[in-house]
Amino acid sequence: MLNVRSPVQSVPASRYHVSLAVDDSEIREAQRLRYRVFSEEMGARLSSILPGHDIDLYDPYCDHLLVRDLASGEVVGTYRILPPEAAKRVGSYYAEQEFDLTRLNFLRPRMAELGRSCVHPAHRSGAVIARLWVGLADYMTRYGHETIVGCASIGMADGGHIAASVHRQLAERHLAPVEWHVTPRTRLPVESLDDGRMAALPPLIKGYTRLGAMVCGEPAWDPDFNTADLLMLLPLKQLNQGYARRLLL
Repeated sequence: MLNVRSPVQSVPASRYHVSLAVDDSEIREAQRLRYRVFSEEMGARLSSILPGHDIDLYDPYCDHLLVRDLASGEVVGTYRILPPEAAKRVGSYYAEQEFDLTRLNFLRPRMAELGRSCVHPAHRSGAVIARLWVGLADYMTRYGHETIVGCASIGMADGGHIAASVHRQLAERHLAPVEWHVTPRTRLPVESLDDGRMAALPPLIKGYTRLGAMVCGEPAWDPDFNTADLLMLLPLKQLNQGYARRLLL
């Protein structure tokens, strides 16, 4: 079942086009890209009803942002968005599989969740993520949502040391107020993994923090994706307008 909404405003770019998926065939394109990135590239263990696709029970309730390469017609970037009314219908936000979100209950009526962000390996210059954020900004404005929440993932191929360093840096500079802290269901033991070295912030997390996003506490370990996941929160009233304008031009 497709969650039908009006498409976001089409935003022209020199190479890329961003829009909401309008039918199941476009959603399948996003799911194939997700499978390629998460399973084939990152080695995630995915359970799916359709081979070669990343599909879960939240997909039918989500809106799916797509970035398409105008030259090839291929979907090269995607985000899925779970709006608050759909989270209520499905029974939870996706992040609740990994975190206790009790302290965010008062934000739920206007809180949209981002997830399954990925970009085709041949298109990771930053332009695709910028197009996705163009579409996201239009979406949030159009539907009146006030808060963005979502998991930011860090690979665990090194055993978790980079994830622990990233968490330490975010906690020092971008920690949410305690009333917005969440509790991981499977906690990553950052105190035993942080060796004191500075790891580079992943580009997506760096972009989030530049926009004004905060981390809501310690990371959870996702064994299926073998990632450390940090819950990021961005109240739109705290959006860094200057950085957002540079991105959205």
